[in-house]
Amino acid sequence: MLNALSSPLAQFDSKALDLDCAAAAREIENAMQRIVAQDLRRQGIVLGVSGGIDSSVCATLAVRALGPERVLCILMPEKENSPKSTRLGTLLCEHLGVTPVMENITGPLEALGCYERRDNAIRRLFPEFGPGWKQKIGLAGNLLDADRVNYFTLTVESPEGERQTSRMPVDVYLDVVAATNLKQRIRKTVEYTHADRLNYAVLGTPNRLEYELGFFVRGGDGLADLKPIAHLYKSQVYRMAAYLGLPAEIQAQSPSTDTYTLPQSQEEFYYALPYDKLDLALCAYGHGATEEETAAALDLTLPQVRRVYKDITAKRRTSARILRNAQLVQPVSVGDEA
Repeated sequence: MLNALSSPLAQFDSKALDLDCAAAAREIENAMQRIVAQDLRRQGIVLGVSGGIDSSVCATLAVRALGPERVLCILMPEKENSPKSTRLGTLLCEHLGVTPVMENITGPLEALGCYERRDNAIRRLFPEFGPGWKQKIGLAGNLLDADRVNYFTLTVESPEGERQTSRMPVDVYLDVVAATNLKQRIRKTVEYTHADRLNYAVLGTPNRLEYELGFFVRGGDGLADLKPIAHLYKSQVYRMAAYLGLPAEIQAQSPSTDTYTLPQSQEEFYYALPYDKLDLALCAYGHGATEEETAAALDLTLPQVRRVYKDITAKRRTSARILRNAQLVQPVSVGDEA
């Protein structure tokens, strides 16, 4: 198992991410059984699946812990996400012996103005944007660039395949993100609807990078009753997928957002660093490794490590804010659970 972050390492290197997958799976499965039955007092687990590595590993661990009859997997396509997500999600369910529920969320998103609000915001930057066009948001440069300035860009592609990219003004960025966040929030609403009717718990699927660095939507994919792999780094989740024997095509999936209509990696949208390097950097950061040790382990220069650490500090601060419970004017006691 991975050393606890509270325990400094005598010398930091890439072996810090070594994982006993059998022991880790057993720990997670035992915790699922206990938390669902005793702490939450629910009969099973609901989760959304997309064929991505995180939800696939979570679904597999849930089935191993509770059995396929007590795990509800929901596929939630909408008109803009990749058909591959539905195909791989279906493949996963077949592999696990689970009958999935299909909930197309295009209608609710249209009713709430998700696409219209986003497109209106995009047209403030690209007036010609319209039907048949595609789009995505990205970060400028990456954390290893000495001259990197931290801002978001918007890329659009015409029906003829011509691409344009421009720096996003803050108001356009906020409007686009607010509109697209409806996708995560509607999916979570669907999950809780099924959880309520079955007396099930909702399972969240963030890995450690997403959880600790704030790569989730408050009230959307950040909302759950149980998050079983939030302590596992992304590279460890891939190792768990191999140990659990997930279909090869799912194991080969690269991390992506599947939120915008142009292909977009998580690195491009949020992390600005490949997940394997960021895993090691975040682990080093948490273990209190020296900058020199981190530079040697990641094959980076000291200035690059300092930029990465600065970005980690800022993202952890953001994550703490969006994970925070609602603030009260005065404390209110709700009593002990029966």
